[in-house]
Amino acid sequence: MSKFPVDAPKAKVIKTLESLGFRLVRQQEHIAMVRQDPDGSRTPLTLPNHRRIKGSTLRAICSQASIPREEFLQAYEEA
Repeated sequence: MSKFPVDAPKAKVIKTLESLGFRLVRQQEHIAMVRQDPDGSRTPLTLPNHRRIKGSTLRAICSQASIPREEFLQAYEEA
């Protein structure tokens, strides 16, 4: 099983989340993203606006946004 990146570059994380259907809403102290789900609901996502995002933070973001681990890691590798 692949591991989450230890210090992922912010731009690559944003690109990965965009490939998973999220769009950028706001970028200030934190980065706000949202995904429109097929059932009409919206899934919000907030991540820190740091140059690099820690692996533990990525795991927490994925679990809160209901993104499966393998799906995120595959999209991250392709980004």
